[in-house]
Amino acid sequence: MNVTPAWRKPATAVALLTAATLTASCSSGGGGTAADGGSGGAPEATTSATPQAPTVKISPAEGTSKVSPEKKVVVTSDGGALESVTVEADGEEIEGAFNTDKTKWVSKTALKPSTGYTVSAKAGATTATSTFTTVKPERALRIADVTPNAKGETVGVGAPIIVTFNQPVTSKATIERALEVEAEKPVAGAWRWINDTVAIYRTAKYWPAHQKVKFNARITGIKGGKGLYGVKDYSATLKIGAKQISKVDVKKHMMYVYKDGKRVQTMRISAGMATTREYTTTSGVHLTMERGNPVRMISPGRKKGDPGYYDVMINHAVRISNSGEYVHAKDNVWAQGVRNVSHGCINSRPDQARWFHDNFQRGDVVDITGTNRELEWNNGWGFWQMSFAQWKKGSALKNSKA
Repeated sequence: MNVTPAWRKPATAVALLTAATLTASCSSGGGGTAADGGSGGAPEATTSATPQAPTVKISPAEGTSKVSPEKKVVVTSDGGALESVTVEADGEEIEGAFNTDKTKWVSKTALKPSTGYTVSAKAGATTATSTFTTVKPERALRIADVTPNAKGETVGVGAPIIVTFNQPVTSKATIERALEVEAEKPVAGAWRWINDTVAIYRTAKYWPAHQKVKFNARITGIKGGKGLYGVKDYSATLKIGAKQISKVDVKKHMMYVYKDGKRVQTMRISAGMATTREYTTTSGVHLTMERGNPVRMISPGRKKGDPGYYDVMINHAVRISNSGEYVHAKDNVWAQGVRNVSHGCINSRPDQARWFHDNFQRGDVVDITGTNRELEWNNGWGFWQMSFAQWKKGSALKNSKA
């Protein structure tokens, strides 16, 4: 408040007029002069400027169509802080974040394709809205399959996560960033693309046993290639069971099954006769993949009447490769523990093979030694045949997790 001091000399009429004008413009009052004893004959003049309402801008602007799902929704306020921002479609809100002084809000997640959005914002006395529509993709990207992931399934400690897409993905790094794996007992892992539609997650070491692992594919609105956008997220929870590892020594004709470090089965076996490469059991780290009882087995590359042709039904068979290898039942106890006489499979006593069939989990480890034929990393689920350092090179990300 501007106050005229009592010791000041009386002002002229012109000076008083000027003072009154200045006082009004500064929104403050003046007191009486020394000539009238300072008592003042009129109340002080007081005025207040009406604050200017903030200006709010929204992008995409009202009525915009064919907005890219990758585009960020941006709301800014000039002249005041934003109090609230909502971006909604089909009853769902997308997440966003304010800057430090709350004059800007930016969406965090991608937008859904072929969707109408409404943006509402408030800053002081100002409210603003915008409606816009995202583009319809030329092709829709979805998760076609995740394996292993059967309802109620418990998997082994070597289990991969195999993700199959319904469309070829060319922007692999973008999609890979949207694939999340979160374990209760974390362990390093990495994705590897084996073609344009399949990505596989493998850990550096076996999963810690007895835990849950969550997989999320947050691909909605994510660009997978030209005209290709994700249209639906996918989530799954994998249950990792006991640490079950079987060790097979082909030369000693023996198989030992361990559960959480304790030996639970000792099995006399017969492996491939090794007269040809085809009949040689592969050495290396195999994973159990599927089972059947019975399973029809036909000699590959041979027709009926050819030497070595067979077409038989085999009980309690558990597949461990794509080249025809199983752990299965065979009533030839004369050879088991003594000689290798099979066409490449591991056969054991019927009661023990049945036990193995009934107790295995997909992704259990079957580690075979003693032959000169190595399991290929892409033969079935032979992914552990590749070093983790080499495995990571198949990731589309430059800095995959070590």
